[in-house]
Parts: sequence; structure tokens; C-alpha cells
Amino acid sequence: MRILITGGAGFLGSHLCDRFLSEGHYVIAMDNLITGSVRNIEHLAGHERFRFIKQDVTEYLYIEGPLDAILHFASPASPIDYLQLPIQTLKVGALGTHKTLGLARAKGARFLLASTSEVYGDPEVHPQREDYWGHVNPIGPRGVYDEAKRFAEALTMAYHRYHGVETRIARIFNTYGPRMRLDDGRAVPNFIGQALRGEPLTVYGDGSQTRSFCFYSDLIEGIYLLLQSDYAEPVNLGNPTEMRLLDFALLINELVGNKAGIVYKPLPADDPKRRRPDITRARQILGWEPKVGLEEGLRQTIAWFRQALKGSY
Repeated sequence: MRILITGGAGFLGSHLCDRFLSEGHYVIAMDNLITGSVRNIEHLAGHERFRFIKQDVTEYLYIEGPLDAILHFASPASPIDYLQLPIQTLKVGALGTHKTLGLARAKGARFLLASTSEVYGDPEVHPQREDYWGHVNPIGPRGVYDEAKRFAEALTMAYHRYHGVETRIARIFNTYGPRMRLDDGRAVPNFIGQALRGEPLTVYGDGSQTRSFCFYSDLIEGIYLLLQSDYAEPVNLGNPTEMRLLDFALLINELVGNKAGIVYKPLPADDPKRRRPDITRARQILGWEPKVGLEEGLRQTIAWFRQALKGSY
């Protein structure tokens, strides 16, 4: 296949490039590099089946030749990014999704949208199933990301129903692993970076809020299977093992050997109190579930961050 991956220089996008190239496909990565990094794909320079285009997907989009699939992963994805880039976040969710869906329609390509668990907002239903409509503050600070992805899902389904485009929607829950940015702002890079520097780990609120952490290789496998499936409605992809953020911080301190402890700061506005996917649909339709244990995944991620800190990745 010939595949376009928007956000292809990002954390997940770059791993997707690796996966599809390893399967023998031709990959075009597109990224404007506002949150992605060429370092994530520099190992692919000169690869005969890889091409990189530096471009904002909200602008006029032209790809010469056929395309079999488009994976739309372009977007700021961490709170620190989308709070600093609110307009760009809304534009890539709306205009970027419109441009890539239009391209998929013109090329007869299958389209996969990288959506997010944030479409559920601060959920009142637990765990979150795909038929739950969410509890989102549309004008809160996080709304720029939540609503961008909710609109992107609605637009994707409209192209599927009205234009007959083959579409897939992945609702991605917290994912971690190598190639995350040190200044990403999410729990894993924050905690690991602080622990490796011998600093106390910053926990917001009392740390009782929960998250579910999926190792990147499991997530990439789920995306790969979803693209090949015939299922058009949203599918949760994440790890159903729920953990308090305080316990997660303590685990990272233990794995790193950091004695600096924990400091507490006020909880940010609209921060979800519980987050855990119901992955029944993924199990039934894709035969997929995570395989990498949390400690195993964290040890690999910590080792990568040690090297990244030395090289100021």
C-alpha cells in the first residue's frame, strides 16, 4: 500500500511510519513540526519507500499519485501544547480533517482518524464505552482539544455516510513510550523527567484521579488492525488497567530510585477524575488487547529518557 500519515514526525506518527515500512508499504509522512520532531524520523532518511513532506495539513493538500490509506494523526495532543496552541489545535481538528477526508475521497483511500479519550471529557460513566456521549465543557481551556476531536469524528462519519468514504475512528487513551518529548507535559514524561533529575514528582490535586497507560507498541498494533478492519464506528484503544496518579508517581520513583518524593499542586480546570477504556469492542472486532505490562513498558521508557536527557532530545 501507499500510505499518508499526517503528524508523521510525532510520537505515535513516527512509530506508525516504522510499522508500515516494516510491512513493506510505501509511507509518506507529513508534519509541520510544531510539536513533532525530525529526530523521530531521521533514521528513515534515505529509505527508498519513505518520503517526508513538511506541511500544515490545514493548507491546500496535494499528493501526487495513488493513495491506499490516510492516517490522520496531526494535532497537538498534550495539554501543555493545546493550551499554548488553541487556534492551531481547533484548525487541525476541523480544517485538517476536512482536507484529509477530501483527499481520501479523491483518491479512493481508506481513512483512519486518530481521535482521543478526551471526547468523553470528565466522564460520568465508568469505564468509558464507545456509546457514551461524554461530559465535556465546550468553552473550558481543554475544550479546544476535546471539541476539535469531537468535530473531527462527526465530520469523519459524515464523509462515511454521505460520500461513502471508508473510514475508521480510533479513540486513543493514554499511551506512552520512547519518542515522547521531555517537555510534553503529560504524566509519563513529567514524572520520569523529574525522577531522573532527582526532583520531587509533581502530583496535581491529591493524586486520586486515575489514568490507564498503554505502551506504544500495543497501541500501534491496535491501529494497524483497525485500519484493516471493516468497522466504521469508533473503537477504544487503550489499557483497561486503571491506576491512581499518586500510585503511578510512586512506582516511577521506585523504578528510577528517586528519593525526592512527591509535591502537590492544585488540580487544573476540567481535569478528568477517572479515565479507563472499555475495550470490549476492540477485543471482539479486532481480537486486540494490550500485552505489555506496565513495569516492562516503563523500564523501556525510562531507559530511553535517560539517553534523551543526555542528548537533550
